[in-house]
Amino acid sequence: MKIHFSRNPNPRLTVAAARFLDADVEFEFAAPRAPGQAERYISLNPNLLLPILELPGRTLWESDAIVCWLSRSTGSNFWRTDDEEPDMIRWISWAKENFVKACDIVHWERGTKQRYGFGPCDERMVEEGLQQFHKAAAMLESELANRAWLVGDAVSFADFRMATFLPFNDAARLPLTEYPAIERWNERLEKLDAWRDPFQGLNAPDLPPLPG
Repeated sequence: MKIHFSRNPNPRLTVAAARFLDADVEFEFAAPRAPGQAERYISLNPNLLLPILELPGRTLWESDAIVCWLSRSTGSNFWRTDDEEPDMIRWISWAKENFVKACDIVHWERGTKQRYGFGPCDERMVEEGLQQFHKAAAMLESELANRAWLVGDAVSFADFRMATFLPFNDAARLPLTEYPAIERWNERLEKLDAWRDPFQGLNAPDLPPLPG
């Protein structure tokens, strides 16, 4: 098995989960949309997006699906399969439409566009993203005020998915300090080696630097 990845948010999430699960996979840095690379990857993922899990005779793409497969294949309850599964799926779904979506809007303007020269930061979109962030963060703060993790008593993929963009907050500059419970939860995640530095020991070129 092989995971084709980059250092961008969703591939990072998948590599972190694979390493947390100690899955028996190879890791290969990839850039499907780089000049001359499309032909190599189009059969693996017609979207030409990462991550991609290459399996014998087939591939699987989309981070959530890949992590579900890896968790099941390793016999882990990281992707819940018991009575907590509906709660985990609820948080994954809510995250992608609320907290993660808001983080993505801000990070796209302040981070991705600047790294790759996609144009100037649109401050109107930043403000819209921050408004969505505060709305979602207030709810998440309340949920995390009296618990360590989102589902049950141990970390799950719901936590990883919710935190997708937080390792990139040097670029996004989201106001996490206004939400102490979220900060504490994020600090717990940062204590997990696989989350803190998923690319340790891998061939993983750095992201383009942010403009000075």
